[in-house]
Amino acid sequence: MSAMKWQSSGLPVVQASDIAEATVNLEADVVIVGSGAGGAVTAYELARRGKRVIVLEAGPYIPSRAFTERFATSLETLYQDHGAQTNKSGDLLVLQGACVGGSTVVNACVCFRTPDFILQDWQRDFGLTELTPEAMAPYFERVEKNLSIEENKEHEIARHGQLIRAGANKLGWSVKPFKRNIRDCALTGHCLSGCKTERKQSMLVSYLPWATAHGARIYADTRVTRVLTDNDRAIGVRAEVIGHDGVKVADMTVKAPRVIVAAGAVQTPLLLLKSGVANRSGQVGKNFACHPSLYVSARYPQPVHAWRGAMLGVYVDQFMHPDNGGFVLEDGGAGVVEMAMSAEPGTGKPFMDFMGDARYLAGIVTLIHDHNVGTIRWDDERKVIDYQLADADFPSMKRALKAAARLHLAAGAEVVYVPSSERLEIRSEADIDATVEALENAPQHLRMVSYHPQGSCRMGADPQHSVVNVDGESHDVKGLYIADASLLPTSIIVNPQVTVYALATRIAERMVGRVGKVES
Repeated sequence: MSAMKWQSSGLPVVQASDIAEATVNLEADVVIVGSGAGGAVTAYELARRGKRVIVLEAGPYIPSRAFTERFATSLETLYQDHGAQTNKSGDLLVLQGACVGGSTVVNACVCFRTPDFILQDWQRDFGLTELTPEAMAPYFERVEKNLSIEENKEHEIARHGQLIRAGANKLGWSVKPFKRNIRDCALTGHCLSGCKTERKQSMLVSYLPWATAHGARIYADTRVTRVLTDNDRAIGVRAEVIGHDGVKVADMTVKAPRVIVAAGAVQTPLLLLKSGVANRSGQVGKNFACHPSLYVSARYPQPVHAWRGAMLGVYVDQFMHPDNGGFVLEDGGAGVVEMAMSAEPGTGKPFMDFMGDARYLAGIVTLIHDHNVGTIRWDDERKVIDYQLADADFPSMKRALKAAARLHLAAGAEVVYVPSSERLEIRSEADIDATVEALENAPQHLRMVSYHPQGSCRMGADPQHSVVNVDGESHDVKGLYIADASLLPTSIIVNPQVTVYALATRIAERMVGRVGKVES
């Protein structure tokens, strides 16, 4: 598809099919690598201040009207590695968007501010004394206003959310409606496949159009291969334009005195490592965290139809603080494809029986506060996500699983399916401890998934132990910035998109010298 074909309802994106030259040379004030949460926000904030901005996105441009609302198809077209990106051992699926708009196109709309206790940890442990809750509040307020981030109304809490809320109330646990970046939710339940109705305020329909309205230029199908520097100063990037058939169309060079890398917590460190820059600390690619999650499904006596209505309605924050457990439980809507991935029902008749119960199934997603034990690296030319759940984090994973089982049973579930490599079921409160404690922290034992890779290029005041400073600028290379979840010093327990939006807003503002009151 050419960009012009979708111009009336989409973005003016230059795609591989639009480029006829074998060599493309461009100039800008700022070149941004990646068009997701950090890339889109910095593009808009800088373009509206008169900066010449170019955004380079490795993934394709898929306009909203082309979304299929079929998850299996969407994994192929919208996700990194066609939805098959995993850790080294293959037991953790790391899902990231790989399209114009990045992961914001395929996430579930959940919006949390960075918890105050996390910001306090960053101040104490990483010298980020400027990132107080009070100092960050105006940035949170700004993006919340821009993206219509509001608490779910009652009609947006679907049947599966109502069940989980009732179970939490029965147990006396704190349960709250989610806040989501959505306008007049169509209640289709297809968030993970992109929002065909454009109600989800992803970067595809918000900050990127706003950026182009101020003159920013977006190039899709353009994979940056190297950050260019001269005397420890950023001077631009080199890239390849790749057609949808996998054939290189053109070589591209963008000269710019400011480079923002916002390619995500896996791709950003890989680019810096390949470029051989910004790593005097040795921390590039280190300290990777990802909130390894379990989707804990359960069968209820009455139909739930977990694919109907808003995908996520409520969450339990009773155990959020590390002193109370360090995990969050989120009610999780899911279609039949996701359900088939969530448990180990066996093959043949056991699998058909499990899927035959699909309308009776509901799920809970566990998020834990993992402790940055992973590494992103190259093995020759092969990407490696070297992450295994730490033994120190396994108790938290088990506590979260036990709490999810208790919550399901309190909500009236007949059986809870343990997301492990063997068929395990919990049918009563008495089964919980013995079943969960028998689990091992071993590769291929738990079915884990992550939508929240983070922390692989952490920020901090000390150049010996961090990659960028509090303003997102490399300690080593002037004019080189990072503005995605890779700069988070620790995992933040909750969905990170709002944290990235707010930090990216601050980074762009500081880049142009706007210190002081945040503009509205």
